[in-house]
Amino acid sequence: MAEQTFRTLMRTTDIVVTAAISPVAVAAIGLADLYARFPLWVGLGMGGGAIALSSQDTGAADADDGSTDRNSGDTDRAANTVEETTTDATARASANRDQAISTAVVLGAVLGLPFAAFGWFYGEQAIALLGAPADVARLGGQYLAVIFLTAPARHVALVAARSLQGTGDTRTPMYVNVVANGLNISLSVVLGLGLFGVEALGVVGVGVATAAANVLTASALCLALLGSWSDANLVVPSDPVVFRQLVAVSAPSVAEGLLSTLAEFPFNAMLLGFGTAVNAAFQVGRRVYQQVTSPLGRGYNVAVSVVVGQALGRNDPGEARYLGWATAALGVVTVGTIGGVLAVFAPTFVRAFTDDPETARYAVDFARVYGLTAPFLVSFVVLQGALRGASETRVPLVARTTGMFGFMVGGTYLLGVVWGYGVLGAYVGLALSYVWMAAVVAASFHRGDWAVRAARMLADRGSSRSDD
Repeated sequence: MAEQTFRTLMRTTDIVVTAAISPVAVAAIGLADLYARFPLWVGLGMGGGAIALSSQDTGAADADDGSTDRNSGDTDRAANTVEETTTDATARASANRDQAISTAVVLGAVLGLPFAAFGWFYGEQAIALLGAPADVARLGGQYLAVIFLTAPARHVALVAARSLQGTGDTRTPMYVNVVANGLNISLSVVLGLGLFGVEALGVVGVGVATAAANVLTASALCLALLGSWSDANLVVPSDPVVFRQLVAVSAPSVAEGLLSTLAEFPFNAMLLGFGTAVNAAFQVGRRVYQQVTSPLGRGYNVAVSVVVGQALGRNDPGEARYLGWATAALGVVTVGTIGGVLAVFAPTFVRAFTDDPETARYAVDFARVYGLTAPFLVSFVVLQGALRGASETRVPLVARTTGMFGFMVGGTYLLGVVWGYGVLGAYVGLALSYVWMAAVVAASFHRGDWAVRAARMLADRGSSRSDD
């Protein structure tokens, strides 16, 4: 949560700095960030696969079935056999964990290369494709080129952080990201505005700050994996089973993120059709909600992936199920309470972001929609993480895709455009999408065979002790 708080603060600082430069600068990075979400989701998807496999293998490596104690009355030969079997199983699980982490890191770096080339050669054209004026396209293209050059590093940073978290080490990624985001914030201000005698680079300076933070984060986390700081290690990827499982778990998560990003385009277009103030209000309302709840929700999401995955690695599906529901309950109580406060005091929160009366009026309504549906949204986020810890990423893909295209886009179009309810249709469509997403993952976590799937994958890669 601390890590996510600093990441959110970094993004807010970028907005403040570019706002001090010019409205064109704000529009430039805003449009560029639409494209930046694509490599972000690829990195998060690969990181999701890494955290699933690394947490399960960590649990398997740390499991103690008490065999030596139960055989304490047997012969020394039997006791030695049990000890050797346990040692072999631990070594296999640890080796598989290192293979999963290393494969994810290498694959993440490779998948970042096309983004680097795209940003460098087609950045300006990509921004112009969204209908941006020439000056916005030029600045946005420069910003996109700079941050996309470090897309491989961004992927490596996301994967390495999730890999370490999967082993139970959530502090090292926090330390690294706090320092890197602190550097990002400082450089954005200095390079963007030209302080302390440094030439003002404007939007490019903000991009350079982000790029530098990406490289620092990736380098520091890789050093932690290469050295004695972490229990996990980077090795030469060589296990085809681990590779196939990593792709099988990661691919739905990547698709989930990419499709949800695509759904934003028609939804935003419809909001613009209801009025420019409505679209601006949606951005403000969502930012208000994210600012006060995202660090908690994302923290729960990572934590529950770790504890569920490790419980399954210890061959304890009952504990994994309990931990999933318990974390969801914790999320509903905490984030739900914050959402209720947000719904009540929405006008106060919104005033911190906009003073335009029309925008503020709609933004208050959007903030209240987010606040009132917070229990459903956090339930989805938490149970999505729990299912990911069990290597089940297909259900969240179905839940989010059907929710966003079926209700957020489809519902808004039907109610707001076809039936003429306007922005009210957007409120209803948005709310129903979160209710639906939560219902789908909750039903799957309650009835699904995710524990069986995780056990089968553990056995296939040789990390399970069930056959020993």
